[in-house]
Amino acid sequence: MKHRTTTKSTDSNALHSGLTRSQISMMGLGGAIGAGLFVGSGQAISIAGPAVLISYLLAGTIVIVIMAMLAEMVAANPSAGAFSTFAHEALGRSAGSTVGWLYWIQLVVVIAAEATGAAAMLVIWFPGIPQWAWVLAFVVLFTGINLLGVGNYGKFEFWFAFIKVAAILAFLVLGALVIVGVIPTNQPIGFANFTAHGGFAPAGMAGIAAALLIVIFSFGGTEVVSIAAAESDDPAGNIKRTVSQVMLRILFFYLGSIIVIVAVLPWNSPEVVEGPFAAVLSVLHVPGVELMMSLLIVVALLSAMNANIYGASRMLYSLGTRKMAPTAVTHVTGKGVPANAVVWSVSFSFIAVGLNWIWPDAVMPLLLNVVGSTIIVIWSFIAVTQFVLRRRADRENLQMPLRLWGFPYLSLATIAAMAAVVGIAMTDATARTQLLLTLGLTGLLWLVSKLSYRNRQPQDVA
Repeated sequence: MKHRTTTKSTDSNALHSGLTRSQISMMGLGGAIGAGLFVGSGQAISIAGPAVLISYLLAGTIVIVIMAMLAEMVAANPSAGAFSTFAHEALGRSAGSTVGWLYWIQLVVVIAAEATGAAAMLVIWFPGIPQWAWVLAFVVLFTGINLLGVGNYGKFEFWFAFIKVAAILAFLVLGALVIVGVIPTNQPIGFANFTAHGGFAPAGMAGIAAALLIVIFSFGGTEVVSIAAAESDDPAGNIKRTVSQVMLRILFFYLGSIIVIVAVLPWNSPEVVEGPFAAVLSVLHVPGVELMMSLLIVVALLSAMNANIYGASRMLYSLGTRKMAPTAVTHVTGKGVPANAVVWSVSFSFIAVGLNWIWPDAVMPLLLNVVGSTIIVIWSFIAVTQFVLRRRADRENLQMPLRLWGFPYLSLATIAAMAAVVGIAMTDATARTQLLLTLGLTGLLWLVSKLSYRNRQPQDVA
C-alpha cells in the first residue's frame, strides 16, 4: 500500500479541502440513518420478530469492520476515488474501473429513486403539485447546492444529519420513558413483547438470515465518508475519528430504536410493517405524528440524495483522473467543484422527471430493482482489497498511519462473512434475482474495462 502525504495541490483540476471534522462525522451518522431505518426496519421486524436484534448486530459488526478497513486505506492514501482507487492498486486497473463504475451507476439510480420517493410522500400532503414537479425541483436544488462548493455541501448535509440524529434521540428518550412507566399508555409496557407472540425468534435462524439482507441495505451510504475524507484538511485523522466514534453511535441508534419498537408493539402487528416509528408515536398519542414522520422521511431521503450526488460526482471525477472516464469530468471550477461530473451524475434524474410524468406509480419500484445488490458486491471488493494491500504493506514493512486490528484473521473472517451473505441471498427468490443481475452488471463492466484498456496505447493507460 502506498503511503502518501496529503498536501494542498496547486493543480487547477484538483479538488479543494473544504470539509470540517464535524461535517464528516455528521455525514457518517446521517449516511446510515435514512429510510432504511424509518421504514425498512418494520419489514425486518416482521420477518425475524424480536430476534431481528441479532440481524442488526451481525450487520452492524460487518459494517464497522468494513469502515475500519476503509479507514486504514484512506489514512494511507486519501483519494476521491476511495475504494475504487484502492481496488485499482490492489487488484488491477480493470478491478478499479469496475468498482468505480458500479458504484457510480448505483448512485445515479439511487439519486433518482430518492427524489421520486420524497416526491411521492409530498404528493400525499400537497396533491395539487404533480409528482414530476417535485422531482424536478429536488434535482435542480441539490445540483445547485453541490455546484456551490464542497464547504456549502458540507453545511447542508450537516444540518440534514442533525435533524435525523435529533429525531432518533428524541424517539429513544420517549421510548425509554414509556418502557419504564414514566409516560403512561393504555396498556402496561415492558419487555413482555420480546418473548410473547411466538417467542424471541419465531422464524428461527431462517428469519434472522432473511432479515439480515434487509438490514445490510439499511447501512448502505456510510462508505461516502471515505470519499469525503479526501476533501478535508486532515484525511487520516478525520477518517480515524469518524470510524471509531460514529459507527458505534449508529449501531446504538439502530439497536436502541429496534428495542423501543419491539417493546412497545407486538412484532407481528400490521402497524409495525406500515411504519414502526409512526406506530410507536401513535401509542404515545403524539399529535400530528403522521405528518411528522412523513416530513422526517422526506428529510432522510433528500439528505441521502444530496450525499449521493456528492459521492457520485467525486467517484466519476476520480475515474476521469485515472483515464477510466472522459477527461471532461475532471474539470474543476474555481470553487473546487468537478462541475461536469456533478451534471453527469444527476443527468439520469432529469430522465426520471419524464418517467414520473408518464408513469408516476411505476418509477420507484423499477429504480429499486435496478439498484439490486450493489452494496454487497462493493463491500466484498473492499474486504478483499484491504486484505491484499495490508499484506503487501506488511511484507514491505511500510509505515501506516492506521492499522486494522486482528489482521489477517479479522479480514479473512469479514471476507467469509460477505461470502455467507451472498449465500443467504441466493436462497431468497427476490434477493437472488437482484444479486444475479448485479453480478451480471459487474461482469459486463469488467469485460468492457478489459476490452477498452486492451485497445489503448501504453501511454494512454499509465
